Amino acid sequence: MTPVPPIAAERLPELLRRMPKAELHIHIEGSLEPELIFEMARRNRVALPYASVEELRRAYAFTNLQSFLDIYYAGASVLITERDFHDMAWAYLQKARADNVLHAEIFFDPQTHTARGVAMETVLNGLHQACVRAQADLGLSASLILCFLRHLSEAEAFETLEAALPLRDKFIGVGLDSSEVGHPPEKFARVFARCRELGLHLVAHAGEEGPPAYVWTALDLLKVERIDHGVQSTKDAQLMRRLAQDRIPLTVCPLSNLKLCVFPALGQHNLRELLDAGLVATVNSDDPAYFGGYLNDNFTQTFAATGLSAQQAWQLAANSFEASFIGADAKRRYRDQLDAAFAAFA
Repeated sequence: MTPVPPIAAERLPELLRRMPKAELHIHIEGSLEPELIFEMARRNRVALPYASVEELRRAYAFTNLQSFLDIYYAGASVLITERDFHDMAWAYLQKARADNVLHAEIFFDPQTHTARGVAMETVLNGLHQACVRAQADLGLSASLILCFLRHLSEAEAFETLEAALPLRDKFIGVGLDSSEVGHPPEKFARVFARCRELGLHLVAHAGEEGPPAYVWTALDLLKVERIDHGVQSTKDAQLMRRLAQDRIPLTVCPLSNLKLCVFPALGQHNLRELLDAGLVATVNSDDPAYFGGYLNDNFTQTFAATGLSAQQAWQLAANSFEASFIGADAKRRYRDQLDAAFAAFA
């Protein structure tokens, strides 16, 4: 750990905004802002059940994960062409770069689109073009992770995998998302085993609304390398020791947890507890268009509410690079940039 000199509380928000970081838990469909939804609806002649951008934004009042997913899938209905997928990803990548994100690993949900008759090639080609453009134009590296929708069957996940394999060079791994409760990780054990054989990176949402048992099965049956969310892990001391000992990263999303009522208030979030236990916790934005903020918003609001320090800011940024699926040389380079940013700020 690089020791960080004390930084006055009033300067901390600027440090959080300025420090280099990676984002490892971002659903690209969840970055689709109402303005872009309406623009795409017009160009694709898709009827929306909302009269205006303002009316749609007012509908973003969620009581749990399912109430969010209902409106999330409705918003995705405007995505039809490669251009749409490119434009959605490009809008996010520009915001990420403005937040000093140097590397992003982006989730996408092909089943949300193929179920509407959109080809897998359309989805992946559009997203991949934006990632290539981000490297060239923004100096931001970005990779794609294909997520299976856990409320659907494992057979459908296998079909999705087979449809994506001709485009294997355009994504680095697979994940598991959508409605967690009632859909335990073991439901997808066979398809994850197949993905492991193919050399794909493996991650899964577990322990957001679901119990610590879901984290155990994601680790032991799916053999994932990273847990997305994982905040319920604090309810199981043995699991916390396992996560710390094996350096299993958690991609925590504080504003999402607040918006979906996982925690009643941001000040009650357990991010400090995860860090104090030595876990490789990271901060991410999840579905920023819906949950009230992109990556820097998650950092500044969470630090203001919980009183976390500059040392913990450094740790979270360092964790984000450690937890990423980039090579060792790139990790060292980004870590050096992080240390230089803190030294210059101090």
